[in-house]
Amino acid sequence: MLKQLQELPPALFDATPDMLHSILPEPTLIHLPGKRPEPLFISVMLHGNEPTGFFALIALLKKYWQQTLPRALSLFFGNTLAASQNLRRLEQQPDFNRIWPGTTLPISSETLMAQEIVDTMQARQVFASIDVHNNTGLNPHYACINSLDADFLQLARLFGRLVVYFTHPKGVQSAAFARLCPAVTLECGRPGQRYGVDHTLEFLDSCLHLTDFPEQAIHAQDIDLFHTVAQVKVRDNIDFSFQNSASDLLLNNDLERFNFAEVASGTVFGKVKANQLAPLLVYNDLGEEVGHEFFSVDNQQLQLIRPSMPSMLTFDEKIIRQDCLCYLMERIQLSMVRTS
Repeated sequence: MLKQLQELPPALFDATPDMLHSILPEPTLIHLPGKRPEPLFISVMLHGNEPTGFFALIALLKKYWQQTLPRALSLFFGNTLAASQNLRRLEQQPDFNRIWPGTTLPISSETLMAQEIVDTMQARQVFASIDVHNNTGLNPHYACINSLDADFLQLARLFGRLVVYFTHPKGVQSAAFARLCPAVTLECGRPGQRYGVDHTLEFLDSCLHLTDFPEQAIHAQDIDLFHTVAQVKVRDNIDFSFQNSASDLLLNNDLERFNFAEVASGTVFGKVKANQLAPLLVYNDLGEEVGHEFFSVDNQQLQLIRPSMPSMLTFDEKIIRQDCLCYLMERIQLSMVRTS
């Protein structure tokens, strides 16, 4: 599936995400030279309805058009077919951010493609990796990392003070690249927000000029560090809704306000139909189902039983079905983390 190019197609500069498939009809890796040969790897559009990374990247390329880049760039344009329909993925496709080495998915053309990208970038001695995403729910901008080593924290802190450490789900791009170099996933708010593009562009440009990662220590007052301890999914056989009271699970229509908020035990997430138990599946870092540790059903009320901080809660029912309802996080004290 993978196509590799050594120059930019000129039509890219005037493209929109829905046009991208006509220019790059398959997932494409583009290599551009720069003053420093170890490339910065940037992936965009792994999810076809998350265009902020694409717009920021095009703005970056326009800035340096007909100039020598400060550092070589390797650019991966992911699910261009889904982008043509403004969808996260097509029904017959795997999630392009679950196909990378370490995935639990069976071998497919997509997983082989992801392995080829990692092998290619290892041979090119990749400097750092950035994977850009959007949220569908109401979330702040934040950076995600898969290692707590100092260089990863420094790279994430360059984007902002909110940093999330996670090791589940498996098969994500940043985890695969974390074996090669400092790697970060950017969560840049909802699509269509100018600030998301500007913030991402500023970060990409800063990374392009890095010669190395800062050696000075990160201080506790400079970072809010969280650990994702659980991924929450709605069971496949459960009919859920935010509006239809006849559903097996009627979720509260104000759940998005819990994103990045400390939520107390006893907080109600929704109402469960009579005789319907355990509508959610909750997976920990090891992929074990631990729903009983986080939720209970009491008098048809679905309640959180362990204080947590949710992220990625959204009202988009299609995204919930394709991905998850949310993640649950706990704060990490920087004093407990090796930062040098």
